Amino acid sequence: MDKKLFLFDCDGVLVDSLDVFEGTVRECLAVIGQPIIKSREDFLDLFDDNFYSAIVQKGVDLDAFMQAAVPILARVNYSEMNEVPGLAPVVAAMSSSHFLAIISSGGEKTIRNQLAHFGFDGCFETILGSDFMLSKIDKIHHALTAFQADKDQTYYICDTTGDVREAKTAGIRTVAVTWGWHSRKRLAAARPDYLVDQPHELLYL
Repeated sequence: MDKKLFLFDCDGVLVDSLDVFEGTVRECLAVIGQPIIKSREDFLDLFDDNFYSAIVQKGVDLDAFMQAAVPILARVNYSEMNEVPGLAPVVAAMSSSHFLAIISSGGEKTIRNQLAHFGFDGCFETILGSDFMLSKIDKIHHALTAFQADKDQTYYICDTTGDVREAKTAGIRTVAVTWGWHSRKRLAAARPDYLVDQPHELLYL
């Protein structure tokens, strides 16, 4: 069997971290005096696009935001996040047969801590986070080159419409999971190649 390349988003896909992540973003915005999020819906709307592009379009000083995030992320309590039931053994099984990597808006250190906390250590070949590049399109292109992968054998497993759009633009297959941040209806409207409701379904891609 030829190895496929599975690229995973982290927050919302591997880890149920919405409350913590939203709180962190709100705190960063408050520190720099740009509290643009008034509701959960405001927060989720930022992920209809690339998150960093979206906050810049709303007038946020990106450099100030990234600087404010450093000490705030250092205080994140991973025990306030939740596992996705049944996902860890699925990811372990996939990693034994295919190449797995993470492409995320989060920072690499935060992601590594999440992986260790939720039992994903050793499953992923590499992590391409916000400290590598901000554009997921660029990160996908980098991964395709690094793994010498064919686009039709490469999948991005994600949970927001913005992720689906970036992966489509990069020319790879899109897998939207419905246990994450955006609703099933919202994800379906973005027309991913696959819409997945349960972790075990990932084994059949």
